[in-house]
Amino acid sequence: MSRNRGTTSRTSRVLGSLLLLAAGVLTLGATPAVPAVAPVPLDRVVPAPVSVAPGGAPYRITRATGIRVDDSAEVRRVGAYLAGILRPSTGYPLPVTDHGSGGVRLHLAAAGDFGAEGYRLHSGADGVTVTASTPAGLFHGVQTLRQLLPPAVEKRTVRSGPWGVAGGTVLDRPRYAYRGAMLDVARHFFTVAQVERYIDQLALYKINELHLHLSDDQGWRIAVDSWPRLASHGGSTQVGGGRGGSYTKADYREIVRYAASRYLEVVPEIDMPGHTNAALASYAKLNCDGVAPPLYTGTAVGFSSLCVARKATYDFVDDVVRELAALTPGRYLHIGGDEAHSTPHADYVTFMDRVQPVVAAHGKKVIGWHQLTGARPAPGALAQYWGLDGTGAAEKARVAEAARNGTGLILSPADRTYLDMRYTRSTRLGTDWAGLVEVRRAYDWNPGAYLPGVPAAAVRGVEAPLWSETLRKSADLEYMAFPRLAGTAELGWSPAATHDWNRYRTRLAAQGPRWDALGITYYRSPQVPWPRR
Repeated sequence: MSRNRGTTSRTSRVLGSLLLLAAGVLTLGATPAVPAVAPVPLDRVVPAPVSVAPGGAPYRITRATGIRVDDSAEVRRVGAYLAGILRPSTGYPLPVTDHGSGGVRLHLAAAGDFGAEGYRLHSGADGVTVTASTPAGLFHGVQTLRQLLPPAVEKRTVRSGPWGVAGGTVLDRPRYAYRGAMLDVARHFFTVAQVERYIDQLALYKINELHLHLSDDQGWRIAVDSWPRLASHGGSTQVGGGRGGSYTKADYREIVRYAASRYLEVVPEIDMPGHTNAALASYAKLNCDGVAPPLYTGTAVGFSSLCVARKATYDFVDDVVRELAALTPGRYLHIGGDEAHSTPHADYVTFMDRVQPVVAAHGKKVIGWHQLTGARPAPGALAQYWGLDGTGAAEKARVAEAARNGTGLILSPADRTYLDMRYTRSTRLGTDWAGLVEVRRAYDWNPGAYLPGVPAAAVRGVEAPLWSETLRKSADLEYMAFPRLAGTAELGWSPAATHDWNRYRTRLAAQGPRWDALGITYYRSPQVPWPRR
């Protein structure tokens, strides 16, 4: 009896196992259920939108979704850009078409208070519609749509989804027209591909100005046909030695083209009269004593100066500005002007008086570091303030006076926006001459009220410079830029009324998984409640 009971028991277990296996096979063969995953809330976006009205059913991107565009080449390009982001991760065809209904629609409309870069995004059960007055506005709306999708949408291989967009409406437009990021390619050279990678990262946060620092003591990075040794000799090294590099004119045009495709304007900078050792080493006639100094690979500043009294200096300036302006479709040309400690003040004023009209003659508007306000800023010039919270009252007053007299300001306070400042004493990259700049410090200030005596209307925007004395590769750039760059972008885009550190840090934390998906190296600040990886 005991053996019979054991046989029966074993038979029951075998039959049970077969039934479970069969059930499993049936389950595996069935259409898998879509996991219930809540869409990203509409207000979980950086920069914070002007207004968010959540409500209604979400929209789910599926294999049947199309991207509908107006019959316009520029709108079609924005649609193709969006499709290029979504196709790899979803595995869906997502055709870009001007026919049909539903899906994701990109639409230009004359009516609506969108301005040059604003947009409206409406999501409901039938689809998502982004409406704007300009293609730039549509592009910025697409960046918001990206952030409303799960972070895995940024992957370059197929993921399972689901790809839901929360229901409701986002209305948005920028606070400032100038929202910039500067990349120093002079101290260490970065290739076209590296610059374009950074451009893509800037675009996600609605940055619209790429300031390229193309020359300094350590390197000259742009070809100038009339002065060929600037690139061949002056561009042959970098901080710490090494081969350096420079952009051909074709390289530079490609950077400009790529930036324009992401709705960024390139602002080239030739720093002068100081920060010019690479040029002085390339041509003896630019030196007052007629002797070319050796190339420089250190990090000191303030020791070099063009010879203000020499005619050759102004031939050089005219040729460089002429060739660079011809390559640059944007409005601005940055002439530097900072840390000219080896240029007597009277010579500095003389130099700026002669150089600013050259820029205007070649169709560009002047931008200079805020030391330009110690000379005579040309009508329409912008001064870029890079002082500290503790900069002396006299210097701040001089900048404020220039602003009251019509000079526009770009704010880049070094102890708030300089992305190369160390986060903490243990940060292995960067410098700390302006102090340690953690994430909250980078975010927690108001550009509209930062400089005493400056009219609010004089502030044209903000910029986050990234100097490269210690940065050699893209991962270095990213680690120092992220997460602080997102804060500067929000200060430039979002209304002052949305500014709140506690809400921001929550929205910022949600960017971490997106940066992971994009392969961006970033600093996981203890000030931010990052999700677990």
